[in-house]
Amino acid sequence: MEARALEHERRLARSQGAEALQHAIAAADLYMQAAQRATTTAERVRLTRKCSEILALGERLKANAKAAAAASRPPVPESTRPLTTSEKTIILRASRLHGNVFPPWDSAPDPAAFDAGPNGAAYVDPSPFSLSVEQQAIFAGWQRPAEIPSISEGGDPMATAAEIDLAQDLATDCSVVASLCAAVRHFRRTEGSLLPSLMHPFDHETIRPAVSKNGKYVFRMYFNGSWRRVVIDDRLPASSTDRTLYVVDRRNPRLIWPALIEKAYLKIRGGYDFPGSNSGTDLYALTGWVPEQIFLQSDDIELDETWERIEKAYNEGNAIVTLGTGNMSPEEEEALGLVREHDYAVLDLKRDAHNRLFLIKNPWCDSLVWTGVGSSASLNVDTTASPYQDMTNMFWMSFEDVLQHFDSLYVNWNPAIFTHRQDHHFTWEIPDKTEELIFTHNPQYSVLSVSGSTVWVLLSRHWQDGELGILRERKAERDHHDGSLASVSKQLGFMALSLFASTPPGTRIPLTEGHRCLHQGPYVDSPNTLLRYEPAPNKAQTLVVSQSELPLPKYSFTLSFFSNEPLVVSPAADALPHNATVHGAWTRRTAGGSAAYASYLSNPQFALTLSSATRLTLVLGTDTPDLPVHVAVLYSSGGQRVTTVAGRDILGASTEYQRGRTFASIAHVDPGTYTVVVSTFEPGQTGRFSLRINAAVPVELKHIYADAAGRLRTPMPAPALFSDGEERLRSRIGVGRLTRASILAQLDPNRGGSNTANPAIKVALELGTGPHRTTLAVTGEGEFADASRGLRTEEIDLDPEVARSQGGLWVVVEQIGSLRTRQGVQVEVLSDGVVRLGAWENADD
Repeated sequence: MEARALEHERRLARSQGAEALQHAIAAADLYMQAAQRATTTAERVRLTRKCSEILALGERLKANAKAAAAASRPPVPESTRPLTTSEKTIILRASRLHGNVFPPWDSAPDPAAFDAGPNGAAYVDPSPFSLSVEQQAIFAGWQRPAEIPSISEGGDPMATAAEIDLAQDLATDCSVVASLCAAVRHFRRTEGSLLPSLMHPFDHETIRPAVSKNGKYVFRMYFNGSWRRVVIDDRLPASSTDRTLYVVDRRNPRLIWPALIEKAYLKIRGGYDFPGSNSGTDLYALTGWVPEQIFLQSDDIELDETWERIEKAYNEGNAIVTLGTGNMSPEEEEALGLVREHDYAVLDLKRDAHNRLFLIKNPWCDSLVWTGVGSSASLNVDTTASPYQDMTNMFWMSFEDVLQHFDSLYVNWNPAIFTHRQDHHFTWEIPDKTEELIFTHNPQYSVLSVSGSTVWVLLSRHWQDGELGILRERKAERDHHDGSLASVSKQLGFMALSLFASTPPGTRIPLTEGHRCLHQGPYVDSPNTLLRYEPAPNKAQTLVVSQSELPLPKYSFTLSFFSNEPLVVSPAADALPHNATVHGAWTRRTAGGSAAYASYLSNPQFALTLSSATRLTLVLGTDTPDLPVHVAVLYSSGGQRVTTVAGRDILGASTEYQRGRTFASIAHVDPGTYTVVVSTFEPGQTGRFSLRINAAVPVELKHIYADAAGRLRTPMPAPALFSDGEERLRSRIGVGRLTRASILAQLDPNRGGSNTANPAIKVALELGTGPHRTTLAVTGEGEFADASRGLRTEEIDLDPEVARSQGGLWVVVEQIGSLRTRQGVQVEVLSDGVVRLGAWENADD
């Protein structure tokens, strides 16, 4: 023990600042322990005197470090933006989690809160802590530190010495333990330590946590949009074997503050059987440092830039780094010495003449350690001066090998690198599946930077009880089928941030197409995602929150903006303030396909009414990402169902068929009523859709019901087929009472005509025959037209008395010139009463 103290003295002589102070404290602690175990009085006096000398030196170092730190340490920015009433409600509602209440932090607890109760009664936290089946098998009850032999026998329970070797055994929280391992250097600092503001009680004289007299501990943790108060007792899950259920320091098994931090965090995450997280998320809650997930397998990663910015921040004490592996086979695990879907701590970064290196620690007890198989680096790392040389489960790995064998690099950044912070809290009711691919209901914010200096935006999804249930259910299924833990986390869905240049600047955008995307963040299955960008100065840009497969109906979020200059941030407004939305579906009856098909006009149609001239935008979304869709606005008679379509009928339309969603913008639309048609590319392509229309004036949007709705549909028993030389065919129509009807016609798709152009035809309803006949209704305003898209007459009243007195009622189909195709014309009558149709006959006069 004295030898270890002497080693710390040697390191003390070669170091300065906080590092020197850490070695002084460690040496004094070891001399004290050695004095307690001395076998002679002379030896005890010598070691005690040595301890006193080191402590005196430590006090001088502490005073110097405190003065230097006070002069140089930048303050951590806090959001000073006043919250709206709805935002305050969001923060308060997010306080309830897993049957507990975690109120927003207001102030440090009174020291009296940790005094022993009447008759020495200890504090008992009534909150339940769940355990996994494996943990329950060895669980020996909740015990105070004095009741657990490994803790009660020797050592300092609250030491913050340099050599803290944390390890995880039967706990399921590898990300939490990896987080603690990586953050230890920030917890054990004598100046600038994070612990004084995070853990209570705390002894500010010795710069270490204090032992609570009543077993109560209060933690300050950041989650669900706020710093919050987390209260626990000091009871830990004891084991009936030599395995442990909480994080331990392998050098000093009596050390309890890491296990207390772990317990407090697991309280907010659901228990000791916590299904898992990632270390970036964990550290955000534990420290409030901004999490960033870097996907190492991405083609977009800039190797040198990534290393340079992380190395600089790490050496300045402004970054905590952890790593995560992906899925791999058991054979790969054994060969590489890496655990699949597992988080690792990074304890040091350095570079030598040949390599850029990470010192990586596996937080599991006696687990696999990197074998170096497949390494591209030759590592001869000098560890003699490293404070980590005697720790377990550690290895050096080159940055290039990290890129090859790990999936994610998690960096938690000190928010003090920024001077300004602005938090916005909001709720989001997850829209219908048809609106997942468009942004009509997505949260969007206008962001304006005067200077154009770097902006970081952090999106944080608040935890809620429903997510824990999903994780546990999916984990049980995964364990039963020996699946992937990554597939479990993905059951909570994905979210992303993107930034757009909008017109006008800072206004809402309906979807990505047609709008310039400045920055697109990845879709992540984490509750946090970070977007870093350089804004255009003095020009508002639109930030969009998007999601995919979030399983719960409603969520609350926090958007945090970090910058070194003031920002102007507000919810983005619609460029066109009035809107209307309808939902519908393409079914087997209504999926008519594109305008190239005769069935086009059977697609869903809507009447659009505008009171004044306006610009118009239309957004069509579907629940099927691969479904090609289109939207068109057509001139019509009072918003009636369109029965024919010519080029001049189209007021505006989206670009050619796009998958999953589409968008149309019409610069000027006069007041009136129009018909909107939504279609898929091929007939029979079914799916659900939503249609949203925005305008500068109030919008009215109504379904136009299909022709068959409430009407009798009477088809001709056979199509009209022209013989050579025939130009007009007719069929008698009979009615028994006054009946309102219209005629529909389209080319018969089951007959010939593939090698020549379709004939131009028109269809009429005539009263009488011969030169004195009267045309009651006709398609295309009497013009011949291509019937492949369908033709329809207007509705008229058919009077049986008039028909009998004036030569009968006739459906007449007429073509131009002589027939060049054997393709027939299908005709049917839509009516509100029964009609009778005769056979086709030649009607040429």
